[in-house]
Amino acid sequence: MTDDHDDPAGPAAEEAAGFAGVPDGFGRLWTPHRMAYIGGENKPTGSGPGDGCPFCRVPTLSDEEGLVVARGAVAYVVLNLYPYNGGHVLVVPYRHVADYTDLTDAEVAEVADLTRTAMRVLRAVSGPQGFNLGMNQGEVAGAGIAAHLHQHVVPRWGGDSNFLPVVGRTRALPELLADTRARLAAAWPATTSAGDQKG
Repeated sequence: MTDDHDDPAGPAAEEAAGFAGVPDGFGRLWTPHRMAYIGGENKPTGSGPGDGCPFCRVPTLSDEEGLVVARGAVAYVVLNLYPYNGGHVLVVPYRHVADYTDLTDAEVAEVADLTRTAMRVLRAVSGPQGFNLGMNQGEVAGAGIAAHLHQHVVPRWGGDSNFLPVVGRTRALPELLADTRARLAAAWPATTSAGDQKG
């Protein structure tokens, strides 16, 4: 196995024998990218669109840099930077709005359509056996970024829950986010309400 534990692009498993102290027989799966999430990096400083909201910033970037899978007229699909599973995407309205009841009819329709298309594309690309769909409304409900609504689309496979999330609060992902984005974007249908995609 290559030693890429210093590479922020991906974790590496290492044997414990080379570490200081008494070896405990456990390997180590390094996930340094999780420290950004734990430390609150890139979290908005306030509740307004100009307060560092990543969901307002992402559409200004290229698809590759922002990990955007598809763009619609009033909403877009982006990979989650801290995914629960490989292929975990978010469907996000462009407009900075926190509450689902404040969406326009056009936003509700496109968020629903993009969610449905995301499920179809993920089935075609990765063959999941099920999905978790949902929105966390408010910090008390678990929203990491409560000020800008986003719908989670999490692909699920039988047996995808293992000891890592339970014991190590870590997910093992088989592919770099940039590679996942490229595969999903390539499989996204050209004629949907998502409209033209920017590269």
